[in-house]
Amino acid sequence: MTVPVFLAGDLSAEEITLSGAEGRHAATVRRLRAGERVDLTDGRGAVAECVVDDVAKDSLRLRVLGRREVPAPAPRLVVVQGLPKGDRGELAVEMMTEAGVDVIVPWAAARSVTQWKGDRAAKALARWRSTAREAGKQARRFHLPEVAEQATTAEVAALLRGAAVAAVLHEEAAEPLSGLELPATGDIVVVVGPEGGITDDEIKRFREAGATPALLGPTVLRTSTAGVAAAAVLLTRSGRW
Repeated sequence: MTVPVFLAGDLSAEEITLSGAEGRHAATVRRLRAGERVDLTDGRGAVAECVVDDVAKDSLRLRVLGRREVPAPAPRLVVVQGLPKGDRGELAVEMMTEAGVDVIVPWAAARSVTQWKGDRAAKALARWRSTAREAGKQARRFHLPEVAEQATTAEVAALLRGAAVAAVLHEEAAEPLSGLELPATGDIVVVVGPEGGITDDEIKRFREAGATPALLGPTVLRTSTAGVAAAAVLLTRSGRW
């Protein structure tokens, strides 16, 4: 059985009480029992390998067996995700987190049907971040992905200018994504458009920022699956898979 992972802030004590939402989930949903193994992480690479000593109604008392630091992966993979319709954004975040994407940037593209404004923006971003957190624990990731604030096209262009290598997925591109020359360090940034696609003006701005239009494959993928497919290609090519 895979050792479950839970988030905890302070991993320094020899005995740790896992309480709050994480403790309730461990005790009532996972139904962990004394003697079972648990890994705690702060989501930034620190890991405490623990065993359950005692179970309360909504908490666990854990004894630390050992600690370790998991180095951050390199190169870093950043996916700029055009806002999809409905709950497809959360599906995209879940799959990209499981695959190993390091940063997910919600992008208010010109052709995005969904618009994040006011209270709706805060709630949608919170859902994306919650999805990434839960998917990261399920995938046993000790460096949880960052879900950034919603970005404008100008902010995406600035992000592309600072990348070690940058690509924009486009069905009319001549170069395959698998042919990109990848760096050993720095950021690989990939832009995924919304359902309506990327406009000519957006492509122009991203080209000027240093991004290469790239073809993902012979078929047109949904925006919610294009990011994870691109991640699979790039993580394999970079040696992280």
